[in-house]
Amino acid sequence: MNISFIGLGNMGLPMAKNLLEAQFNVTGSDLSQTALEQFKSYGGTVAQDQQQLVENADVIVTMLPSSESMKNFFLGSEGILKQLKPKTLIIDCSSIAASVSREVALAAESYAVDIVDAPVSGGILAAQAGTLTFMVGGSIQHFESAKPILEKMGKNIFHAGEHGAGQIAKACNNMLLAINMIGTSEALNLAIQHGLDPKVISEIIQNSSGANWCVEKYNPVPDVLENVPSSKGYVAGFMTDLMLKDLGLSMTAASEVSATVTMGELAKDIYRSHSQNGHGKTDFSSIFNLISQTS
Repeated sequence: MNISFIGLGNMGLPMAKNLLEAQFNVTGSDLSQTALEQFKSYGGTVAQDQQQLVENADVIVTMLPSSESMKNFFLGSEGILKQLKPKTLIIDCSSIAASVSREVALAAESYAVDIVDAPVSGGILAAQAGTLTFMVGGSIQHFESAKPILEKMGKNIFHAGEHGAGQIAKACNNMLLAINMIGTSEALNLAIQHGLDPKVISEIIQNSSGANWCVEKYNPVPDVLENVPSSKGYVAGFMTDLMLKDLGLSMTAASEVSATVTMGELAKDIYRSHSQNGHGKTDFSSIFNLISQTS
């Protein structure tokens, strides 16, 4: 099977590597020459032009940064959708607006191209380990076609519903994640201010009713866990600006159905302040620093 992978960033590159290790033929494209060189070192083929991406592709996997880039790539004046052969499968792993996923899907159907939206959760470590969670929107038939490919990159593959449902699931999950990270940071900081050891209070919480993923898997306090961004200067991971972007998508989804998202709105305001203070490129768990510094 020939796969074209567009978007070899912090998440896309290890995902593409896992596909290569699963013996797929993968052709890659990215704006970063460094990423392309790394991809090539894994055994991937670097596309020289757009035509190379589409001419032999059975599957197109995209990991693009925004709704606008998704629309331009597929529907723009030089969009590739009209160049794809019928029955090509598009697996869009970008985090974008559900309305854009539906728009691209509707256009794809007119060209007899199959498509699912399949945003991910788990972060860079899960991308590297091939244990991502995929939330998939699209028909059951297209979901079943995508599943064997997604299983080479992820551990948990869910069919969320029709086109756009994957994006809604991702927006809901990341809104809750943002809220949880703020709440976890406040609780841990409060304990530390009272002289408790952050490792001890983290273990207590994790074995009590406040247990959550942020405490157990992605602790925001430095040196509580190894190999998480907080213990590496909040470098890499999932950037604050990306969380802020996803919270924006959550607020858009909420406005479409007039849903109440009071905590989500507050979380967006807090992360916006953190980004404006110069921390947009640090991991989102660095919100702990904002909270601890204001205590």
